[in-house]
Amino acid sequence: MKTTTLCYIEKDHKYLMLHRTKKKNDASEGKWIGVGGKVEPGESVEECLLREVFEETNLTLTAYEKRGVIHFKSDQWEEEAMHIYTATDFTGNLAGDCVEGELAWIPVDEIMELPLWEGDRIFLKKLQEDNEKFYMTYTYTGEKLSEVLDYIENSEILAEK
Repeated sequence: MKTTTLCYIEKDHKYLMLHRTKKKNDASEGKWIGVGGKVEPGESVEECLLREVFEETNLTLTAYEKRGVIHFKSDQWEEEAMHIYTATDFTGNLAGDCVEGELAWIPVDEIMELPLWEGDRIFLKKLQEDNEKFYMTYTYTGEKLSEVLDYIENSEILAEK
């Protein structure tokens, strides 16, 4: 199972979103997501978060919080444990170009109008509505979300930074 990070950076009631348009063989091609990526060998989840955000945006996070973990199961892709973060402060200037797609500040109230993964709509709503941490399992059949399991906040995985 691969471990990944995904971060939603917020500024002026907008999230920094990545429109996945450039990467070859991208399961998320054409969709809008936060920024992040795969944890490398010997790297902590937090180190991955900071590295991936910097690589994709040229921003250095200075205030961020782990909000949840989603375990993805699929009939087409490798199982994945995705650590979801929000960030409210950073330094640096936004990169003019990202190798994975186009970066844009999208008003939070317009996010649900974008082409998103079906499951992303569920956790994005949680990010916007409350500050509770979450741990869920999503099962996908193709691009269709076929099952969602939402667990009570008692998982040690959420305690990790």
